Amino acid sequence: MDDIKNPALSDGGTNAADAVTAVVADAAASDTKESDAAALHRGAVPAPASRSPLTPFTPALAGLRHSATWNYAVMLIFSLIALLVSLILSAETLQLAHNPKKLLDCDVNSVLSCSTVAESWQSEIVKFNGLSYPNAFFGIAAESVFVTIAVIGLARIRIPRWFAAATWFGGLFALLYAYWLFTQSVFVIRALCPWCLVLMFSTTIQFMALSHATASVQHLPDRAGLKTYYRLNYDLMVDAVWILFLISIIMVKDGAAIFG
Repeated sequence: MDDIKNPALSDGGTNAADAVTAVVADAAASDTKESDAAALHRGAVPAPASRSPLTPFTPALAGLRHSATWNYAVMLIFSLIALLVSLILSAETLQLAHNPKKLLDCDVNSVLSCSTVAESWQSEIVKFNGLSYPNAFFGIAAESVFVTIAVIGLARIRIPRWFAAATWFGGLFALLYAYWLFTQSVFVIRALCPWCLVLMFSTTIQFMALSHATASVQHLPDRAGLKTYYRLNYDLMVDAVWILFLISIIMVKDGAAIFG
């Protein structure tokens, strides 16, 4: 009798056991899916900076010299100097327009002469509707923009990546334009405007600070080699040689006339 089993009871017990096993398996699978989703959420990796429409505004390099405060403060100082010089040059241009024979305060000799440079065609290359517009007027507009950008940088406001790139190219254009005017003064006009020289050197340092901030703060371009260039302070050596080269051009070309 003990060896005889009830088929109904046996089948019922098997079915019940299978049902319980299925319920437990479904619950375990659900828990596994939820835990996987939670783990994936916790360990989610943010999108790379290069895909973000905004600049990260986190310095890529440690140290005060690579910080936003330092670079944008330097940029602000020299942008303000360039803006002030542009205002002075604009005022002198208006003085010459009212009195063409007037000697300006920066007319030192035949070489250091603001009026000689101001009366050349290079000082008013933009012409529209029969009128000529002095370069100094555009300098006021450009430097006002760079002052604003420096203030935005000091405030640590995140900006679109395209705006950061456009700012750098705008600074490059302003620098190349200043160098074109410098070469025209030295080799074509053969006269130097002291205020123009101040503007040229201010624009140079402004661009150096802007380039440093673009690479170290705005991460543009995000290249390891560029970060190494700034981390090892190679930029200081290049910037110093750059400025000394500009001074050497002035000294070799007109040094004797300036100090003679």
